[in-house]
Amino acid sequence: MKKVIDRASSRGYFNHGWLKTHHTFSFANYGNYFHIFMWMSIKSHRRVYTVIIQHSQGSEMDSFRIVIVSKTECVVGFDTHPHKNMEVISIPLKGYLRHGDSVQNTKTITPGDIQVMSTGSGIYHSEYNDSKEKQLEFLQIWVFPRIENTKPEYNNFDIRPLLKPNELSLIISPNGKTPASIKQDAWFSMGDFDTERTIEYCMHQEGNGAYLFVIEGEISVADEHLAKRDGIGIWDTKSFSIRATKGTKLLVMEVPM
Repeated sequence: MKKVIDRASSRGYFNHGWLKTHHTFSFANYGNYFHIFMWMSIKSHRRVYTVIIQHSQGSEMDSFRIVIVSKTECVVGFDTHPHKNMEVISIPLKGYLRHGDSVQNTKTITPGDIQVMSTGSGIYHSEYNDSKEKQLEFLQIWVFPRIENTKPEYNNFDIRPLLKPNELSLIISPNGKTPASIKQDAWFSMGDFDTERTIEYCMHQEGNGAYLFVIEGEISVADEHLAKRDGIGIWDTKSFSIRATKGTKLLVMEVPM
């Protein structure tokens, strides 16, 4: 088994003036062109905080990066912007996330929903906090598809029926086992666990790796202790155990290495 840890407290720092970033580089070398990009946006009064977890493919060396962005403006969302050849998954944790796009989709999703967008040959979309009172907090993951320039697609799904207490529930898969799927051999699972609950995670496909992100709580995995907002990448193994050392909400993203 190989592993790399992304501590929430270990990020570097750079001040761009209008943009402040905190970042960490890790998560091994990928053998193909696969990319994960996850961020959390929180609007609170006059400050927006964004957390980015990004794995990028380079010609000689790949990296997994975590970036926290703090922008001191009164911003309620992200105006219309383009995406192309990316699978985009949005997972609200708090509040109301309103989506609009250039193929006439408009939808507001809340915790318990997920949004899956295949940007394919190109799409413009926007994301806003759809509440004037409540802050918005969500995760967004970008994944390179296995095939490019497809017709753009958008769907939202209610994952509440899939989620069971103390189980890591599959919410996205490439093979029809879940209502939501993306154009890549990737499996996403979520779960809420009581303290001292232990589960075994088995890779769905040989050669895959998994990235675990602790949304809330604390876990023990691969002889490491992870707290809220910590992450760990694990690969070169068929399975591993996860123990919730404190009541935990966990997201696991399994991807090709």
